[in-house]
Amino acid sequence: MPELPRLIAHLDMDAFYASVELLRYPELRGLPVVIGGGSRHQPVWEVDAATGERRRRFARLGGYTGRGVATTATYEARALGVNSAMGLMRAALRAPDAVLLPVDFDQYRRYSRLFKAAVRTIAPTVEDRGIDEIYIDLTEVVAGRLADAADPVADPAAEFWWCARELARDIKQVVREATGLACSIGLAPNKLLAKIASELDKPDGLTVIAAADVEARLWPLSVRRINGIGPKAAAKLARLGIATIGELAAADPAWLVQQFGAGSGRWMHAAAHGRDERPVVTESEPKSISRETTFERDLHAVRDRAALSAIFTELCRQLAEDLRRKRYAGRSIGIKLRFDDFRTVTRDSRLPSPIDDAAAIRRAAGRCLKRVDLSRRLRLLGVRAGALVPSDAPPPRDAAPQLFDRGRHGGGAEA
Repeated sequence: MPELPRLIAHLDMDAFYASVELLRYPELRGLPVVIGGGSRHQPVWEVDAATGERRRRFARLGGYTGRGVATTATYEARALGVNSAMGLMRAALRAPDAVLLPVDFDQYRRYSRLFKAAVRTIAPTVEDRGIDEIYIDLTEVVAGRLADAADPVADPAAEFWWCARELARDIKQVVREATGLACSIGLAPNKLLAKIASELDKPDGLTVIAAADVEARLWPLSVRRINGIGPKAAAKLARLGIATIGELAAADPAWLVQQFGAGSGRWMHAAAHGRDERPVVTESEPKSISRETTFERDLHAVRDRAALSAIFTELCRQLAEDLRRKRYAGRSIGIKLRFDDFRTVTRDSRLPSPIDDAAAIRRAAGRCLKRVDLSRRLRLLGVRAGALVPSDAPPPRDAAPQLFDRGRHGGGAEA
């Protein structure tokens, strides 16, 4: 058998959080639904006065007030102009009748574990890229299936891609059986192309981009389709007269290096030609783990001390649980604050020994908090553990006492 090309899949769950919620609330299928509300947006049961039947009443986006943002939305809501990370007040102007649901990360993490376990029953070489997406190296699996074929074929390349598509369909099926959810899969010779392919035919898509397809399939697309070219880089490319991947591919590599630096310039040129040698990494060590929340209204360290204390306690508790669950401890603890003028401040504290306990995390975070002027109101608060080391800690214990308890906060907080 001739040497087979590398085959990489990128699997992306379709509107993941929203799709999980539709399993819980099937009556919302086909409706615009936005995920991002708080506990006050939980559905409630009510009795229909006319029929006497019990039914759920859902919060609507219209009239929303607060600082929340849309975590995700169904495709019906996206068609109305609502996108992830959009402020909910802005989203309410575009889709006032859309249903608003609170986020439930515990449920989303459960379904994430389910779909990843299902994929590994077919293809064990998986790179975890987050709660709703993975890369899969399918090279050996396809090679095994082709080797089991009884008869030689006239067109090995066509047989290879036929087998690859069948394998992707099998993966989509086991994911649906395990979760009830749909996913989109991109197949390509590398991770860069597979990522682009998975986004071209959503939802429930299956798209192939072979090396020979780069010019026809990729070059007409916007440079923003390349994972790694963000808004700032795309804006600079546009000012330089480059809007499509094809125009980027035609650019002189030396000129790109001059404009963007050696590393970025060379990478952009290679990416535009569909070249990417990165392996699928099955084991990786995180650099940090964090928890943060944006308040629905700005909070003041003195006037809203009780609310802030409870929120900070909960963030530290959640961070400790995350560390224990992932078996890490942090050698540094940091905080993140965003004020009402959108200024963001971070502070970090290096520790003599790694910690994963909520009380210890809170004490360290409190020391960081003392180094910040808290005279302005806060719109975001976060806690982070960095410099992670492996840990075999027992299950989480209770959280520490409150932090914003005592003292004036013009120049710092009391631990």
